[in-house]
Amino acid sequence: MTAHSSDSPALTDDGDASQTTGRPRVPKRAAAKPAAAKSGAASSKTAKAPAKPKAGGTRAPARSGPDFSRERQLISLGMRFVAGVDEAGRGPLAGPVTAAAVILDPDDIPDGLDDSKALTAERREELFVEIVAKATVASACASAGEIDRFNIRGATLIAMRRAIAALGIAPQYVLVDGRDVPPGCACQASAVIGGDAASLSIAAASIVAKVMRDRMMRRACLAFPGYGFSRHMGYGTAAHLAAIEAHGPSPLHRMTFSPLKDRLLLL
Repeated sequence: MTAHSSDSPALTDDGDASQTTGRPRVPKRAAAKPAAAKSGAASSKTAKAPAKPKAGGTRAPARSGPDFSRERQLISLGMRFVAGVDEAGRGPLAGPVTAAAVILDPDDIPDGLDDSKALTAERREELFVEIVAKATVASACASAGEIDRFNIRGATLIAMRRAIAALGIAPQYVLVDGRDVPPGCACQASAVIGGDAASLSIAAASIVAKVMRDRMMRRACLAFPGYGFSRHMGYGTAAHLAAIEAHGPSPLHRMTFSPLKDRLLLL
């Protein structure tokens, strides 16, 4: 079983916290190849999620969940190592934005992978253990200070680039959840809108990113116990807003986010 440290990176306001989770794992071989897709996929193109069924009184088909079709298509074109990339923590008022990159073994994909938002915290933890044991995984973050400096979109792309660079195996293609590909990516990449619900590799990355960030926020709660980070993970709940009002912002708060930005303007 792959060795793994459950310790999350230390939180710093200006640090480049990154961690490779799990020993590099070389996929055994690609599974049966589907019909060859058109080659020459351009870097940084956006792949559209499956179209939603038209309204008309009929019930929408049941959600099928993510699959491995994009990855198998790329593998059939000779790109053996395909990484999925996703992030967690764009919306909170405090803490880092965390990204993860995952290269799944086509012959040993954990059962039950899905968008992290569709899973319970307990199920995410279970799948996290399986992903780390069976795949090549890395995670990284951009701090609250970097979010304030580069805005949340820029900081998210920084965290994604760091996660890709931290992989123990250099990917030959990267599938990124959302609309943007991190600048400076060393290989071809595509942005996949709704990718965490469409691609198993991106879904795995969404789980790793969420679990890693939650662990970091629980550790942050030990350093700053007055804010309740372990309960709300930095999101703007009523309890969190009340804590900010009572104690003022901590070094982990994003001062360019409202209402913290409004508070800063009043000083």
